Amino acid sequence: MTTTLRPTEPLQRAADGTRSRHYQVCVNSRPVGAIHLGTSPVFGDSVARILDLRIAEPDRRRGRGTVAALAAEEVARGWGCRQIEAAVPGDAEAGLRLLTALGYVLRNRVMEKHLGDTLPGLPPGSGARPMTEAEFALWYVHESEHYARTWIDRGVPEAEAYAKARRDHEQLLPDGPATEDMLFSVLEQDGTRVGTLWVALQEDRAYVFDVETDAAHRGRGHGRALMLLAERQTVEAGLRVLGLNVFAGNTPAERLYESLGYTTTRYTLYKNLL
Repeated sequence: MTTTLRPTEPLQRAADGTRSRHYQVCVNSRPVGAIHLGTSPVFGDSVARILDLRIAEPDRRRGRGTVAALAAEEVARGWGCRQIEAAVPGDAEAGLRLLTALGYVLRNRVMEKHLGDTLPGLPPGSGARPMTEAEFALWYVHESEHYARTWIDRGVPEAEAYAKARRDHEQLLPDGPATEDMLFSVLEQDGTRVGTLWVALQEDRAYVFDVETDAAHRGRGHGRALMLLAERQTVEAGLRVLGLNVFAGNTPAERLYESLGYTTTRYTLYKNLL
């Protein structure tokens, strides 16, 4: 049997410059599913994305999805893409296994926790205060560099990674530390600074954009205290869901979040196209 992709529309161009196209997944010309391919709004035409891949129930577990994903890689190569990525819901174990078997590498995962009405307490001796403007200026340089290096270490060319870091920070922080609904905090232990926290208050949830224990104070539980502070700020703002992103390979952070009750809602994987 031959599995192919059949376009169901002309190649689409969005206002942001991205390309996309819907295809039928066919076996001997018989439709068995659908796939939607596009390019990245972040990295442009050099990175393709599998936006959706569905195989009809009667044709599942027969390798149709595997062949369709491989065919999508060929389409992406024809578009001139050097990389392809896909996002998988946190409970889609079959999709995660499929992509891993095809050589995709986990880049990051999104996690979240539903909070109650009780304000989490901080450990004895721990306290928080707003970040000063001078501290923010130093933190901003450090965080921007670290953010860019994180993408570089996961297959993004250096120039694109630094451009993404610059663009993301400009969009998120147009007014710097005074940007509305952005909280920048310093955690102290017995009066000594031990870490920093950046929390964004969104419409229906809060989001941790950056949490870091200062190098000299790691391994002493301050990361947990910072996350409890983030949860406290979320509840104080009247929100009950706290989300975050964790990059693959950051095992201590992953273990911390899991121990605090965070669950994965989305995995993002990527594969370099030779």
